[in-house]
Amino acid sequence: MKFTPTHALISLALMAAFNTQALAQEAAASSPAAEASTDQAQDLGTKVPSAADIKEGLFPEDACKELEASGFKCMGFKPAVRYSLPASSFALGSSVIPDGLKRQLDVFADVLRSKRGSGRQVRVVGHADASGSQAGNLSLSRSRAEAVKAYLVQKGAEAQMLISEGVGAARPKNASNPMSPENRRVEIGRQN
Repeated sequence: MKFTPTHALISLALMAAFNTQALAQEAAASSPAAEASTDQAQDLGTKVPSAADIKEGLFPEDACKELEASGFKCMGFKPAVRYSLPASSFALGSSVIPDGLKRQLDVFADVLRSKRGSGRQVRVVGHADASGSQAGNLSLSRSRAEAVKAYLVQKGAEAQMLISEGVGAARPKNASNPMSPENRRVEIGRQN
């Protein structure tokens, strides 16, 4: 078979598509969302994340859709990330959202607002430390999740998109110290 300029163009196009896919996968692998394990929530600490990182973490399949819309084949995507906001963000016995947490939630609200009408669902899970009774901790963790949901809705997120639940002290972040302040948190993600 004779090698023609058309063959050269096809070869160049295939190489460009391969290189673009490889670069996209390399960039995705080096992002903060990629560092999170599917078993554990990614702790944001006091850092205010970028909207791009939150979008990639909560909705990783969107990157595939963007590649496919550009004519490329998507070779799969990472699982969605759960975010822990932030360690010890809530005062003992309180569901009042601290200012530092509000700054982080504002970024989540921006991303969720962009997904209005998508039919997707995101879980908001409240946690408590083990300092109270089991029933009290369960109620408090539900209040924390509801407070975060209400804040996100107030900032423009779609209420139907958010599922809130409380788990009390049943899933401590620091199991070796159930009373630790880092167990008082809210996690946001698409996984249970």
